[in-house]
Order: sequence, then C-alpha cells, then structure tokens
Amino acid sequence: MARINLPPLTRSLLASLVLFTLLNFALRPTPDWREKAEKPFVSVGNGVPYLSIVPGVSIIYPWVFLLATVVEQNVFGLIITGLTIFYGGRYLERAWGSTEFTKFVLFVAMIPNLLSFLLYAFGYLLSKNEAALNTTISGGIAIQAGFLVSLKQLVPEHTVAIAKGLVRMRVKHFPAIFLLANTISGLLLGTETAMFLAWFGFFTAWIYLRFYRVTPSISSAATGDGSVIKGDASDTFSFAHFFPEPLQTPIGSIADQVYATLVSMRICTPFSAEDIDAGNEQASARAEGGLPSIMNPNSRGGRGGTTRAEAERRRALALKALDQRLHAAASRPQVPVPTAPEPAVLSPHGDTNYEPEQHDEPQKPAS
Repeated sequence: MARINLPPLTRSLLASLVLFTLLNFALRPTPDWREKAEKPFVSVGNGVPYLSIVPGVSIIYPWVFLLATVVEQNVFGLIITGLTIFYGGRYLERAWGSTEFTKFVLFVAMIPNLLSFLLYAFGYLLSKNEAALNTTISGGIAIQAGFLVSLKQLVPEHTVAIAKGLVRMRVKHFPAIFLLANTISGLLLGTETAMFLAWFGFFTAWIYLRFYRVTPSISSAATGDGSVIKGDASDTFSFAHFFPEPLQTPIGSIADQVYATLVSMRICTPFSAEDIDAGNEQASARAEGGLPSIMNPNSRGGRGGTTRAEAERRRALALKALDQRLHAAASRPQVPVPTAPEPAVLSPHGDTNYEPEQHDEPQKPAS
C-alpha cells in the first residue's frame, strides 16, 4: 500500500479543517441533540461566533477572519474542502515551496473573509435588516477558488478525467465553471455567502498572482544571476482568458479600460514589454510539461530523482530563449547595412590591406 506523503502546511490545513469543523459542530447553538445531529448535513448557518464570522458579533474575535476558512458548517462542505486541500494544497506546496504557499493561503483566506464581512456590514447599514448581522461566513470556498486560479496558471492545458474518463475537462476551464455554479446557487438557492466568497477568492488570487507574486526568472536557472519576475504578465493569464472564447473580447476590452484607469491613478504599475516577454516565456516553459500531475504529484517534476532533470530542462529552455533573443538582436542591425556610405568605408580598408596588388593593376595598361 502506497504511503501518502503530505507537505507540512497541507497536512496542518487538513488537520485544522477536521478539528475546527468538529468543534463548531459540538458548540453549535441548537435546541436539542437530535437537531444538532441532523444539521451538519444540511445546515448553511448558525456557526459559533468565535470560530466563524458572524458580522454582528465577530468583530470582537479578530482571529475568525483567518480561522473561519477551515470551519465548515456541513459534511458536504467538509468533504469538498478536504479534497481541495488534499490534492490542490499538496500540488501547490510542492510546486511553490512551503513559504510561498503559506503567503498565498494567508491572502486567499483572510481577504475574502474580510471583504464579505464588510459587505454584510454595509448591507445592514443600508437596509437595517438584522439578518445581515446574523449571517454565518465560513468555509473553504475562497481557497477553492484561489487554488483553481493558481492551477490555471501552472497547468492550464492539463486534462482531468471525471467518472472514469466519461467527462474530460481542461484545468483552464475550472475557474469559470466554479464561479458560474456558485453564482447560480447564490441567486437561486440562497447561498449568496458562498457566491461572495467564490468571487472574492477568485479576484484575490488572480490579483496576487498577476501583479505581486515574485518568482525566479527562467534565465536565472541558466545564468545563476538571481533575477526575478514580479507578477505574471503572460497573455494566457490575463483576466479575459478565464472565460469562454466568445466572451473574451468584450471582457478583455472592459478589463483593459479598468486597468488603464488604475494605471493612470497610479494604483497599478504597467507591465513593460520585457515583463510580457518574460511572462510568456514562463508560460511556455510550464506548457512544456515540467510540472507534475495534479492527482499524482510524484509523477513528474517531484522532489525525488527528477529534480536534476527538471533543472536541466529549464536550463536548456533558458539557453534556447537567450539564443533566440541574440539571433533576433543580431538580425535587426543588418537591415540598414546596404546603404551608400558602406562601400566607401570598406574600400579604403581594402586598399590598405592589398596595397601592392592595387598599385600593380593600373600599371599594366600603361606598358
């Protein structure tokens, strides 16, 4: 039987999810134990205010803005979040390292919870509806959205087979399907809290990975200069590419206008041409298949004996990209070479190099 080896943070997240979900179940305020036993399968609220976010109470428990992410209110949510952390967390922590994965989880866990809390607080101020203050905000929906965004960045063309291959879907389509499902459920079934967390988690993960996360450049693997890239300016990770192709053009135009406005307000720093080229090179390198499989992270690019082979592959890609740039740079100045001054400059050098031969030629017709 194969031994399941989990990275440290992924293992801690799974243990925290089970522990605090069970603790929330035990401390949940319910009239009797029969209702307490039934609610975990169907409940979407009534969380403990010092474990989950309850806008009217939890302001005095600031730790819940992080802790609520690993508190599920029902068994279905526990299973989904557990599988997400087991497969997605294991994959991302091995691909990024524990330090980078920790920073990503902190961003994707806390910011959506805080934004959802503020949304319900402002909703109460506008409507005076006390239901907004008693809503329970918890669960791993934001982490699920964030993991899907990061997997779309790392392995967009990876195909996942569902139901023994009856349904096959590429990873790059998962974020849009996830957002659509939570939006429909929020509007029709009343699970608007999950809808808000899904969208906030999506935006938080994309903004962090697009503009702020620092990663080593491909050339640093070959040259060892320690150069880094801030964000991911690749074309395939643009906002419009998260949606189906018929929607990419209108969404892209709107996103470009928003981006230009943020740049003019100096909220965002515009990407340079070098940033875009570097981002596209990174995306191309990932598309070559250097990362492991999601379901079997030890299959390729793991921490075992393939580490050296992976480094060699990346070094070869970096050298190839550098060679292409050198050829492109060398070919550019050759365009204006055939100009009038060039022969005049070259001919004196020719005369000085072959001075005896050049003087002999005009003497022949004189004799």
